[in-house]
Amino acid sequence: MRVAVCPGSFDPITTGHLDIIERALNLYDKVVVGIAKSPPKKPLFSLEERIRFATNATSGMKNVVVDTFDTLVVEFARKHNAHVIIRGLRAVSDFEHEFQMAQLNRKLDPTIETLFMMASPECAYLSSSAVKEIAEYGGCVKGLVPSEVEESLLKVHSPSKRGGL
Repeated sequence: MRVAVCPGSFDPITTGHLDIIERALNLYDKVVVGIAKSPPKKPLFSLEERIRFATNATSGMKNVVVDTFDTLVVEFARKHNAHVIIRGLRAVSDFEHEFQMAQLNRKLDPTIETLFMMASPECAYLSSSAVKEIAEYGGCVKGLVPSEVEESLLKVHSPSKRGGL
């Protein structure tokens, strides 16, 4: 069985993430979505919420598993018998950081490859950070995230919590 891992903080999961996961399923028998615990990043959503969002958003995708990790990505890949790490790239600006991480991962375990997938054109501008910022200022995130995430963002960034009306 060909297994790939798709790691990230997924804070929150976006339609761009889902696009990459779905396309990875066309290449691999199983895709493991690895949600990093990421305490240094101070995520907006708890680990439990991020797991729920990812699990619900991928529930219609056969052979997708959601798991968490607080180890090196290569260790997470080994745990799942994966020999490929999938990383989405939106723009050239993503490449430098991702290239560095891929080289370090290759140094740590040369049997695990990193596959870069270019974002689909309709998702090339999309990031979790941008979605959170749009929601923080009361903008519409419909279509950028699953509806469950949209509802949660609205609750977190309601006008009363922003100091608005």
